[in-house]
Amino acid sequence: MKTVIISALLLMAAMAINAQEPIAIVKQGHFSVGGTTIQRQGEYDNSKFIGWAEQEETGQSYCADHAFVDFQIPADSKPLPLVYVHGYGGSGVCWQMTPDGRDGFATLMLRRGWSSYVMDLPGRGRAGRTSATTTTKPIADEMFRFDIWRIGIWPDYNKGVQFPKDSASLSQFFREMTPDISDHKQDVPALGALAKRIGSHILVTHSAGGFPGWLSAIQNTEVKAVASYEPGGFVFPEGEVPERIDGLTGGVAGTPVPMDKFKRLTEIPIVLYFGDYIPETPSKNLGDENWRVRLQMARKFVEAINRHGGNATLVELPKIGIYGNTHFLMQDLNNDELAGLLDEWLNTQI
Repeated sequence: MKTVIISALLLMAAMAINAQEPIAIVKQGHFSVGGTTIQRQGEYDNSKFIGWAEQEETGQSYCADHAFVDFQIPADSKPLPLVYVHGYGGSGVCWQMTPDGRDGFATLMLRRGWSSYVMDLPGRGRAGRTSATTTTKPIADEMFRFDIWRIGIWPDYNKGVQFPKDSASLSQFFREMTPDISDHKQDVPALGALAKRIGSHILVTHSAGGFPGWLSAIQNTEVKAVASYEPGGFVFPEGEVPERIDGLTGGVAGTPVPMDKFKRLTEIPIVLYFGDYIPETPSKNLGDENWRVRLQMARKFVEAINRHGGNATLVELPKIGIYGNTHFLMQDLNNDELAGLLDEWLNTQI
């Protein structure tokens, strides 16, 4: 009996440790924003039936190229909401879940009082209606992604990696990915349409979502700050673009923008976060190389902003004693610690 009581007490203690306080949400929902409407010429004839997958398009319309937005506003929310922008191969769900079922990053920030607007960019996830003509096919690429996103070198996990190592979690991680059926021409307009709808906000971007994030900050004064997790592309003033940095995955080159446009990035606080397993010298490993060149370009980007009077910070997590982070930092085992870092930065800047 004594053993049973002790076991029950230990179980209750473990449950208490793992328990999360409820979040009071005063408003939540979702909507589409931006996009186009294609209108076919002629008069619609409702007596014609070809099939469910094929239609006589005469006189019919097609709404497409919008973004899908899922939002939550907590009680006693901070003054500015966070707009989450995903990267290549995924959707906004990367901000809302973790492979092993812990709180997603957006939820962790909700707990800290930050409203969330989580986007599926045009042609991804729940924003799948696109005007682009594309072909999708099942491409087996998960071992490549395992490497390129610095989880490890397949089939071995990186030493000390902040990613759950069980097969169920890895399966969950890959199953959150979604086809990309967009031509990417509507990403920045969709961000602009959301800016006009919700007003002042802070962009939180990841990977390939970093580049449209910079352009949105340049074009929309409603963007009051940017936090970017391992952005893949960067802008520089015309005439000041650094030399291309070559690497095994194609390298990285800066994109020129007029100085008056670039100056907009010097008017708002900006922070970039990069994780672990990124070497300083060329490597034969694709994941190492892909992020080696992008981290080096990120350093030049931050230097350019600050040289022109801006307020940009590059946080290389291993340099501040935080180790083991993959490219998907927001889903890693220490995502609560990273949410705390962002919360601290926001509270000092906003």
